Order: sequence, then C-alpha cells, then structure tokens
Amino acid sequence: MGTALIQILVFPGLLFLAVAGLAGEFIDRRLYARFQNRMGPPWFQPLADFIKLLSKEELVPDGADRGLFRLMPVFALTAVVTAFFYIPLWGTSALHAFSGDAIVVLYLLTIPTFTYFLGGYTSKSVYALLGSARTLTQLYAYEVPLFLAVLGPCLLAGTWSLSELTLFFQARPWALAANAAGFVIALIALLGKLEKVPFDIPEAETEIVGGAFTEYSGRFLAWFRLSFDIEMITGASLLAAVFLPFGLGLGFAAGFGLYLVKILFLIALIALIRSLVARLRIDQMIGFCWKVLAPVAFLQVIVNLVLKGIFFS
Repeated sequence: MGTALIQILVFPGLLFLAVAGLAGEFIDRRLYARFQNRMGPPWFQPLADFIKLLSKEELVPDGADRGLFRLMPVFALTAVVTAFFYIPLWGTSALHAFSGDAIVVLYLLTIPTFTYFLGGYTSKSVYALLGSARTLTQLYAYEVPLFLAVLGPCLLAGTWSLSELTLFFQARPWALAANAAGFVIALIALLGKLEKVPFDIPEAETEIVGGAFTEYSGRFLAWFRLSFDIEMITGASLLAAVFLPFGLGLGFAAGFGLYLVKILFLIALIALIRSLVARLRIDQMIGFCWKVLAPVAFLQVIVNLVLKGIFFS
C-alpha cells in the first residue's frame, strides 16, 4: 500500500509529472521563441506562473454550475496522470500493464478535452461557450486520425497491450519503418489535442480571449494549465512507446536517460511545427484532418494488415 501510494503521488506519479510537465512547457516555449529569433522565458517561468495562479482568487460566474465548474480541472488532471501509469516508459512493461491498456490510454487522453468543453459550457459565458464548442468540434477532427495511427502498430503486433507492442517491435525493429506515416499523423494529432499552433483555435486569444477557460481563474486555471503540461508529457510518452520503442530494458539509469531524450526530441518537434505554421481556421482544421490525416492513417492500417499477412501470419 505504501509503495503504491508513493508511485501514485511521487514517482512516477503526480509529483514527477508535475515537474516534467512544467519543464516540458519551458523547453517548448523556449525553443518556440528561439525558432522565431526571440529570447523566450527564463527556466522558472512556468513554475512562477503556476504559483501565481494558485495565489489568485477563484471566481465562479453567476449562473454557472458551481460543482461542475470546480470539478472539471480535477477530472482533467486525474485522467492524464492515470493514463501515464499504463505506458511503458524506460522498461519493457508499464507500471500497471494489462491486455487492452492501449485502448484505455487513448480513452483517458480523451477525457481532458471533454472537461474543457464542460468547463466552458457550465460557465455560461459567451466567449467560453464559443471556445468550448470549438474544443469539441476539433476533438471530432483529430481523434479519428490519432486512433487510426495507434491502431496500425497494434494490428501489426497483434496486441492491444502497449507493453507487448514494445516487445514486438524491439524484436523486429525493421517493422517500425512501416509506421513512419503513423508517427507523423500521431504527432500532428497530439498538437490538436494540446491545442497548440496551428490548432489553438479553441483559445484564439485575439478572437475569443481565452476560449473555454475565459471565466477560470486562480487554482482552477492553474490545474487546467498543469493538465495541459502533463498531457504533453503523457502524449509524448505514448508516441515514444508506440513509434520509438528503442532501448527499453537497459536498466533504470540508461533506460530513464533514453526516455528523457525521446521526450525532449518530441517536444522539440512540437515546437518546430508550431513555429513553421500559422493558426488554421476551424473549417480548415477539420478539412485537413478528414481529407488528409484520416485517409493516410487508414492507408497505414491497410499497409500494416498486409505486412502482418505476409510476414507474421
């Protein structure tokens, strides 16, 4: 019981994810700034912002559902932390691995988006309602390509367990080349899930102030922002386990170091894409996801099924 509690609250649980998430936010913002020939924030800026928000007063709008308004940030944070426990990180097995955990992880990573929608919807603000509607609309655009991108490697490996999937590709590293398109699709879909440029349509500060979080302040906004940071780490960990399962099982020190290198690499790619592309309109985003990402992801699934029939039948 004591060990399980430490794993949940300290390592590799909430405390580790909070530190990693804030560090990941700094690296993302700093690289994004450097790619635009700016200095970027100091290393302590994400932590300072988080502490400042915790010290602010929490305001609940008149007419809002006070219970849901307060609970949504907690649900978002809980979902992204829970998903992390089912992903193989620096070993060949996740902390709580079981058959079908790939589906559970994808499901848990969907929950935060619904909390953003419900948080904005229950606040009864015009700007928040518009932002929450965009959040839900965007979800239906990127979620299918993301699911298909992860589905392809699972079908090739013949398992819905992320731990078994990593073992499969470690034994057959050449098969990873067949999922290159899926990796690109999953990375782009992760940008949509994190609501980062070019998919920051739900927030769009110059249009609708703060999107679904317009009426949030104080610790509630701090929890939401922290959930975004942790979701970036959890999402990057999922991509690393599915598409970059190299060096697992090398021991804790080497495996953990390699895991950090993979996460830094993925965060750098996210920052690079953000710096190269301007924000899309919601109709452009939906069209891109359904006309480009989804067909390519479906083709990836077909390729994996053919490879499975030829080499692994």
